[in-house]
Amino acid sequence: MTSFFKLMAAGPAFFLSAWLLMIFAGILDQDVGIRPFGYLTSMVATIGLWLVLAPAIGAVARSSGPPAAGGKKKRKVTVEV
Repeated sequence: MTSFFKLMAAGPAFFLSAWLLMIFAGILDQDVGIRPFGYLTSMVATIGLWLVLAPAIGAVARSSGPPAAGGKKKRKVTVEV
């Protein structure tokens, strides 16, 4: 059930990050040497960034997190008689 709420929180986070990208591109345009761009271009760039970074973040989280419930290794127990 928590996955559902995490997915619902990603929507507003997307729009907020696109808006912040547009704001910072407007602030840093002369220092970086780019032309300021609008909100739609910022949304496209944000989608691109999310598509590139999400698999990498998922791979890092999967490798460094605790093992899944079924992913525990079973030890082989031998009994000598």
